Parts: sequence; structure tokens; C-alpha cells
Amino acid sequence: MNRFARRALLALAALAPLATPAAAQQFPGRTITVIVPFAAGGPTDTVARLVAESMGRDLGQTIVVENAGGAGGTIGSQRVASARPDGYTLLLHHIGMATTPSLYRRLAYDPVGGFEPVGLITEVPMTLVAKKDFPANTLAEAVAVIRRDRDTLNYANAGIGAASHLCGLLLMKAVDAPMTTVPFRGTGPAIQEILTGRIDLMCDQTTNTTEQINSGALKVFSVTTEARIPALPNVPTSAEAGLPAFQVSVWHGLYAPKGTPAAVTQRLSQALQVALRDPKLVARFADLGTVPVPQAQATPEAHRAFWMADIAKWKPIIQAAGQYAD
Repeated sequence: MNRFARRALLALAALAPLATPAAAQQFPGRTITVIVPFAAGGPTDTVARLVAESMGRDLGQTIVVENAGGAGGTIGSQRVASARPDGYTLLLHHIGMATTPSLYRRLAYDPVGGFEPVGLITEVPMTLVAKKDFPANTLAEAVAVIRRDRDTLNYANAGIGAASHLCGLLLMKAVDAPMTTVPFRGTGPAIQEILTGRIDLMCDQTTNTTEQINSGALKVFSVTTEARIPALPNVPTSAEAGLPAFQVSVWHGLYAPKGTPAAVTQRLSQALQVALRDPKLVARFADLGTVPVPQAQATPEAHRAFWMADIAKWKPIIQAAGQYAD
């Protein structure tokens, strides 16, 4: 390489750091895609569509939500991890981001190092629900039925690693009675099977069950949080109903591919924080039994700290269960 070529390369290298802020200042200049790694109609999909609508208004661009379900959320996650790190392809995922590193021993992408956290969104309670004609009306009665009929009952989930799967693990451990599990490509399809009566039981997030519970389409036994929730004031907590070990909630967060410029990630985080203050979004979340996280948690830094702590929390639980997705 001659000296003129070397000088040209050095000049380009000197200009490279200047290019990133300029690109970030112009961001976003086109439509953004948010990948939900689960089927349409599920609770994470619901959260994503509400957040995308509000964020899009602040960013001045359309945000399209695209479902890429399958393999416990890893198919959609891999797609984002391998996307161009420019802020135009994002991932909205739930607690599965904390359990995937332990559930999967072999993945085609790095489930931690492949992403830049943008901010937390909400922490959603779970509900234990059943088909309308399930032969129990309280959690205590349901536990008795599960223990008695464990060999004939079926429990739905959205695949290994899904929130419904994790909740089911805790339930079966708490009642000391394994059930036949039936995986689906998302909780939306699973709920439909419960509504038809072909599935007996399931844990699902309030964002996906509250309306069905209030309409009487689903039977509910408990919410899996420490306190009752306003959207379902007459539904007892698991602890109240005699099963204190059965507690879990599902948090959601927004991610960009690793290497996304910090200025772009911060702009997305800013838009997320604006969205979480949107009265329309807050009201809709309340209808679904949840609330936005405090503003301080909707930042990349707080999101990362929370995420790492939850990875450490779930690792021993998953290892004790001995159930891996691969």
C-alpha cells in the first residue's frame, strides 16, 4: 500500500466517528420494524402494538410490528441479533430474554451479547386460567383436581422458554403434580384451544386473559403476584388462595442489535419513555391488568441491570428442573 492510499484510509478513519452522530441526528428516516418473537394475538404482541403506536408518534415514523414466532422466541430473536445495527429492526421480548441463556445450550446467536437494551416497558402479572367447565371454582379445588387427575389433564404453553412454560413449571412444582404439556406457537392459539374446551389449564399474562376472564369465557383461579390487581379485584392472589410458592410476573423490554449507535439507542429510549407517559397507553394497560414501568427503568442502563439480575435468578431454577430447549 503506498503512502497516498494510507493517508486516504487514515482520513476515512478520522471521519468515521463523525458519521455516527450525523446518522443518529437524522434517525429515524424511514419505517421501523419491531419483531415480536411470538404469534399474533398473544400478550407480548398486544404490548408491542400499543407501544409501537405511541412511539411512532414521537419518532414521526410508522413502526410496523411483525410476528416471527417459534422455538420459544429464538427465531425472531436471532433475526434481530443478525440485523443491521441501525435502529430500524428492533426486538420486543419478555422474561424469556432472561431464561434463554440457561434454557438453550446451543444457539446460532448470542442471547446476551447480541443485543443493546433500550428500556423496560411493563411487568405483567400472570393468571392461572382454565376452560369454562373445569371442575373447580377455587385454587384449592383446582389443586385437588390437578393432583387427582394429573395423568389426564393437559396444560398449554407457548413452547419451552415462554412465560407460560415457566409459570407452568412453578405451578407443577408448587403442587407436586406434573401434567401433560401441550406446546403451541404462541399463547394466542393456546387460549383459543382453552376457549374451545380442548385444553384444560394454562398460565397466561393478564394482557391476554383479563377481557376473557371478565366476559366469563375463561375460569380463573388466581393472579401470581403479591397483591391483587385493579383490573381483576375479585381474583385472589396465589398466596391468599393457599399457594404462596406460586408467584411469577412477566416483564417486557425493547432491544436493538448489538452495535447500534448509542445516540440511536438513546433516541429510541426517549421515544419509549414518551410512549409510557401516553394517557391512552396507560389507560389501555390498566384495562389489561398492568402499568408502565417507572421512567427510570425505561433506560438502557436500568434495563441492562434488571436483565442481568433476572438471568442470575432464573438460572438455578432452570438447572434444577433439568428441562432444556435443545
